[in-house]
Amino acid sequence: MADERLIAALDVPTRAAAENLVARLGDSVSYYKVGMELFYALGGDIVTWLKGEGKQVFLDLKLHDIPNTVGNGLSSLLHLRPDILNVHTAGGLRMMREARESLQRAADKAGVPCPKLIGVTVLTSMDADDWAGLGHTGTIADAVLRRARLAQEAGLDGVVASPAETAEIRRICGDDFLIVTPGIRPAGVSHDDQRRVMTPAGAIRAGASQIVVGRAIYAAKDPRAAAKGILKKMEGI
Repeated sequence: MADERLIAALDVPTRAAAENLVARLGDSVSYYKVGMELFYALGGDIVTWLKGEGKQVFLDLKLHDIPNTVGNGLSSLLHLRPDILNVHTAGGLRMMREARESLQRAADKAGVPCPKLIGVTVLTSMDADDWAGLGHTGTIADAVLRRARLAQEAGLDGVVASPAETAEIRRICGDDFLIVTPGIRPAGVSHDDQRRVMTPAGAIRAGASQIVVGRAIYAAKDPRAAAKGILKKMEGI
C-alpha cells in the first residue's frame, strides 16, 4: 500500500497531463494535491475523477476572504468530497473559526464526513527579505508559530508550514495536530522558487504528518521511480 504521508502535487496545466502522471505513478502514490493551476483550469471534475480512481485529495485553494465568504466557499466545495481543504491563516481567528463551523454544519447537513481543514501559515517561497518587505518586524518563525496556535484555537485540524518550523509547531500544538509540509526537495534537486526547504526524511523526522512533493516527482524522467525513492527514504521513520 502507498504511504499516505506522501502527497504528490498535480501542478500540471491540463487534464491529459494529470491523468498521465497519475497513471505513471500507479499504486506508488495514493494522495494528490490539486492546487490553483489545475482547479482553475478544470474545475471540480479533476477532483471527482481522482476520487473515482480511489485517490485521496488535498484541495489546496488557500481561501482568504471575509468570514462568511470563506465559510460559504468551503461549503460549496464539499460535494467534491476532498479529504483536506485549506484556508489562509492571515484571515485571522474569526475567519478560521467561521470556516470550521460552516464546513462542519454543511457536512452534517449532507450526512458526509467532514474534510480535514488546515490553515496556510507563511508560504514556503518567502524568505526573511520578502517578509521584511511586507512591513513585518518579527521573524517568519514567530509568525508561523503564532498562526499555528490561532489555527488550533479556531478548531482547525492543522496547518501548512515549511519544514523549518515543523518541529516547534509539533512541540506546541501536540501530536494530534496535522502538519502538512511543502518545500520538500530530495538531496540534489533544485530548490526552484522555494526558500525554506528540507529533504523528505528530514521533514518527517521533524514532525511533519504529510509532505507535499511537486517538481521532484512530476518533472522527473521517471516519476514512479522518483516517488519510490522518496518513499524509501521515509521508511522506518
